[in-house]
Parts: sequence; structure tokens; C-alpha cells
Amino acid sequence: MNDAPRGAFIQRDKKTYAIVPRSPMGLVTPDILENVARVARKHNIPVIKITSGQRLALVGLEPESVEEVWRDLGIDVGPAVGLCVHYVQACPGTTLCKYGIQDSLALAGELEKLFVNMETPAKTKISVSGCPMNCSEGYVRDFGVFGKKSGWTVVIGGNSGGRPRIGDVLAENLTSEEVIALAHKFFDYYRANAKNRERTARFVDRTGIEEIKKALL
Repeated sequence: MNDAPRGAFIQRDKKTYAIVPRSPMGLVTPDILENVARVARKHNIPVIKITSGQRLALVGLEPESVEEVWRDLGIDVGPAVGLCVHYVQACPGTTLCKYGIQDSLALAGELEKLFVNMETPAKTKISVSGCPMNCSEGYVRDFGVFGKKSGWTVVIGGNSGGRPRIGDVLAENLTSEEVIALAHKFFDYYRANAKNRERTARFVDRTGIEEIKKALL
């Protein structure tokens, strides 16, 4: 809705709203959690939902309270419905996981700073996994990355929604710097050539992975 409060989207009852505070890679601190709980109690927010994108959704806000909730939270808006990059999902990688091969949190943090909120033809999601077990579901994300001993593999055009699609491998054995450079190239190409509201899954289907490789690699 064009008249929705800042960073909020309407709910099923057509009266109340939800917001999604930004939580890069799903990382939160005790202070953040305590403040979210305090704000929820103060404003009588009835539902706090952990989303599939490793974020907290605060649901059931009255429209007149949304702006004050944002001020009390002191957290940036996490895009949830716009035509942009919504989030970067990441596993613990070598920071915490015994199976980690690559540093997924470090790479995901760089991608988060560079791309979240960037306008795209349709909503877009990024994921980074530290090993081939792909716990962050890279094969069903618009731009998925997973680590091997030889480097990072990049997958594009994945979708886990109503028309699911397993993504195509775009490149392998990359350094973190090469992944970031390729992400810039891919999103520039997607923005320049996709139709309005065309998800990357449909865009890659229509364009063809080989044609995309020719343009980007």
C-alpha cells in the first residue's frame, strides 16, 4: 500500500501492520533481544515471528504506533515487500560450525552492506553457506554462494516459492573478492535486462544460463 507507514506492510485484518527490523545474517545480541522485548511490551505488539530470512517480524502494530516503534527499536528497516534485495541469509561457516570450510559470515556481511535495499526488477534474496551442505539454501536463492576447499561456488536463478526452481551454477572456485565482483556484474545485468517484476528464476529461464555466462564471465 502506498499510504502504509514507513517500513510497514498491511496484515490479513486490513487494519494492523507488520515490520521487519534489519538483522544482518540473522545475528542478534542480548541487548537487541532485550530491547525488542521491551518495545513489544510497551506497544502491546501481539506477535513476534522468526522469519525464513533469519529476521524478526513484529506483527499486529496499529498504524499510528509504527513510527514510534521504529524510534524505540533504533534499528534500520529490513526490506520485506519492495522490489529490492531483501536480505542476505548465512550459516555460521568457519566462525562457529565444525563443518565450515569458508568464512560465510564475513562474505555475507560484505554482500549485506553492498546490496541490501538495492532496487531490482523484483524481490531478490542472497544466501551464503560455508560448505557444500548448503544450509543457507543457495540453490533456491536468487544469488546463492557456497564454499568448498577450492573456493566459492556461485548459483543464480533459484527460487523456493510457488514456482520453485533449482538455480544454475554460474562460476566456481572463486575468492571472496571475485564473488563480490561477480555479484555486481550479475545484479547490473539483471537490472538492465529483466522485465518489471520478473524474478531471477524466470529471467534465467528466459535468457539462458549460457548467454548469461557469456555476458558476465
